[in-house]
Amino acid sequence: MPTIKDIARDAQVSVTTVSNVIHGRHSRVAKETLDRINEIIREYNYTPNLSARALVNKSSRIIGVINHLIQSQATSFLQDPFHGALLGGIEKKLRERGYYMMIRTVADEKELYSLFNNWNLDGVILTGLFEDDFFARLVETGKPVVLLDSYVKDGRVFNVGLEDFQGGFLAAEYLIRKGHRNIVFASPAIKTGGVIDERFRGYQAALKKHGIPFNPLNVYEQEITIDEGIALGETLSRRDDITAVFATADILGAGIITGLAAQGRRIPQDVSVIGFDDMFFSRITTPPLTTIHQNAEEKGAVAADMMVDFLEGKEIQGRNIVLPVELRERGSVSER
Repeated sequence: MPTIKDIARDAQVSVTTVSNVIHGRHSRVAKETLDRINEIIREYNYTPNLSARALVNKSSRIIGVINHLIQSQATSFLQDPFHGALLGGIEKKLRERGYYMMIRTVADEKELYSLFNNWNLDGVILTGLFEDDFFARLVETGKPVVLLDSYVKDGRVFNVGLEDFQGGFLAAEYLIRKGHRNIVFASPAIKTGGVIDERFRGYQAALKKHGIPFNPLNVYEQEITIDEGIALGETLSRRDDITAVFATADILGAGIITGLAAQGRRIPQDVSVIGFDDMFFSRITTPPLTTIHQNAEEKGAVAADMMVDFLEGKEIQGRNIVLPVELRERGSVSER
């Protein structure tokens, strides 16, 4: 099996130069030298020995992506389109920068410690975390942490979030400006200090701005799945007083459209529906789903860049990044 020394000998450069090229640190390597080294690497079909590297550098170059959102349904969080796009952004960026991704669902602190005891992770990226005992145990490990879609404020971790309040406000105000006043808010469980709570507060702020009383009977909380959405759509079809629904995830909104249509309700003539996320399928629902756009893949890439920059000692502009949202008008909302 060829080694770095073999490549260095054939390229007539130092072992350090070859190592820098392999690890992506080639800004100071001449293009001709870089091309020559890469050509030899391809000829040898060389693959770095990660185990040996980990022993020498005490670095595995593995980033753990941990899901702590345990679904009550017998499904994996990977089946959710939003998380699929998010993970795609993380994996692509880590791959570009010479790192690897491990995906794991962790239910409690015991599983967290088991993960860290069995794997030498350089850092961890987590979604939807709250400031609870699990978070306290996480930061005690001393691992670099990047949180996604979390409102935990702690100087020991990094955050990549979204204008969730603004997104909720935009969705509700858009419906109000279209003439809707009795608007359903459909979401997973609303937990204080979380993403959904922020979107809910935005929804309430829009109602208040336009003098519309908040009706708690218009709030529906359930799992975000197609089946749950269809069931909710069928339930809402029996309400003649509502004219619009704000679903805090596109997959839920798509299900609601299907459930409403199955009961003979026309979208958007009878009931308007607006979603959140702008997933790919929102353009192929019937009608196409008006939604609040966020770039899930970019969010994952930003989190991965932040983690790698920290691990490599590069300057990071702030520990909290908030990405923008915008309205995408399609065909699922009509004037009243």
